[in-house]
Amino acid sequence: MSLLDRINKRAQTQANTGFGTSPGNYGGRFVNKDGSANIHKRGIPFLERISWYHTMLRMPSWKFLGVLMTFYAAINFLFAAVYYTIGVEYLSGIDPNGSEWVKFGKAYFFSAQTFTTVGYGHISPNGVLASAVAATEALVGLLSFAIATGLFFGRFSKPTAFLRFSHNALISPYRGGTALMLRMTPHKNTNLTDAEVKVMLGMTVEENGVPMNRFYALPLEFERINLLSLSWTLVHPITEDSPLYGFVASDYESIEGELIVYVKAFDDMFSTVVASQTSYTFQEIVYGAKFEIMYTESEDNMTTILHLDRLDRFSKVDL
Repeated sequence: MSLLDRINKRAQTQANTGFGTSPGNYGGRFVNKDGSANIHKRGIPFLERISWYHTMLRMPSWKFLGVLMTFYAAINFLFAAVYYTIGVEYLSGIDPNGSEWVKFGKAYFFSAQTFTTVGYGHISPNGVLASAVAATEALVGLLSFAIATGLFFGRFSKPTAFLRFSHNALISPYRGGTALMLRMTPHKNTNLTDAEVKVMLGMTVEENGVPMNRFYALPLEFERINLLSLSWTLVHPITEDSPLYGFVASDYESIEGELIVYVKAFDDMFSTVVASQTSYTFQEIVYGAKFEIMYTESEDNMTTILHLDRLDRFSKVDL
């Protein structure tokens, strides 16, 4: 009996997963560790498949601030070049007899004052063309700051599930047998309630000599909890009904497989449902290990201390 036959005899295959059945459709993994889909879209123009708004909201903070500062410097450089081309003699307050670098520098700072609508008054446009450019720049500045303000608000107000997952999943002892275990915990001062999790197993197996992707829903000991404030260890008992039944350490090294974890919970801070996901390849599953406890009591036994730095800690055990 083939591996696929033995697995399908114990577990129900999940259809319509959205990941397809051909292993050639994807490379490496279906979902990245940070929860993003491991997909690069092609076939349509770049501007049609990229949303600049979503891109600005999702990028790291340092990159977001870098984009804003780069745009600010570039747009002022552009308008300064326009003023310099028109002639600095049309900007009252700039000495036309100074060096070219000094004149361009003063035109740049006049552009910055106009763009931000500060307008100190030391330099002012003189002439129809220079005044028209200054008026256009002031409008561009107002619109740019309105967009930047919206992006800042969107980044701060975007509902986010502040959850961290253990780097590895484990095959651990469990009630006289074994179980697949992985751990997660909230890492911000948020209150998550009605937390629900789903775990799906994807494997590449041969069917009639042809490699195929097969997906299985893994039942958990607890799939829903009322309050998620400490760590939560997800446990899938490896019984005879589990698609992982009979697997040994060498199977996790030789078979191409992936665990896809999806979590959703209600966040009372955002007053909405937040979601997060991650994945574990078979190479990230440690066979014969158990997690170390990551919370302790305070000295007065009145408070529980959650040690976030222990999320990934585990010790090896014999199965």
